[in-house]
Parts: sequence; structure tokens; C-alpha cells
Amino acid sequence: MTTTITSRPRPAAVVLTPSAEERVAKLMAQAPDGAIGVKLSTPRRGCSGLAYSVDYVTEESPMDEKIETPGGVFYIDAASVLYLIGSTMDWQEDDFTAGFVFNNPNAKGACGCGESFTV
Repeated sequence: MTTTITSRPRPAAVVLTPSAEERVAKLMAQAPDGAIGVKLSTPRRGCSGLAYSVDYVTEESPMDEKIETPGGVFYIDAASVLYLIGSTMDWQEDDFTAGFVFNNPNAKGACGCGESFTV
């Protein structure tokens, strides 16, 4: 008897809103030479311990999570995935600020200025 195991694609660790996808497209449209996408990471920084960082990436790491968006490739740093599972990334602009905003169910606290978080 042969058992066939079918696998289904796993959901992305981070869901990008349409606004975030549009911003990734704009970033890629003005990307420096050699950039293959943008990458989200969570470096140790700030008063709460971790911060969100979005930067251009010039080479693909096989361990990073790769998300194809309509405007370009979005990577998630392999070391950051566990801190970000289930998160939503949005792009918000108003008269005074513009930036990516994260709804992260893993964050247990954040600093007063909102620049860093703890898990």
C-alpha cells in the first residue's frame, strides 16, 4: 500500500496590505542598481530590544522567506521570522508622517516612541 502525502503551500509569515505592496513597488521602481528586492529584519535596537528595518537586498539568502508581490520581491530575514509570524505590514501616510506600520501579535510591549518592541 502506497501513501501519498500532499502538501499545501504554507501561509507567508507576514501579510502585506495592498498599501504596503504598492510601497514595495515604488521602492523597487527607484531601487539602486543590483537590488533584487526589499527585506524586513528585526535588528536589536531601541529601548525595547527589537526594531523593524526595511532595506534593499542585493542577493538572495536561501534561508530567508521570499514573498512575491505585484511590485517586486519582499524578503523576511530568516532570523526574524519567528518574531513576525502572523504579522500584518501596512504603509500609512498622513500630513506629518509616512512609514510602514506593523500589527504584530508576538509583540509583548513597545517603547513609548513606537520605534522598538519586545517579544
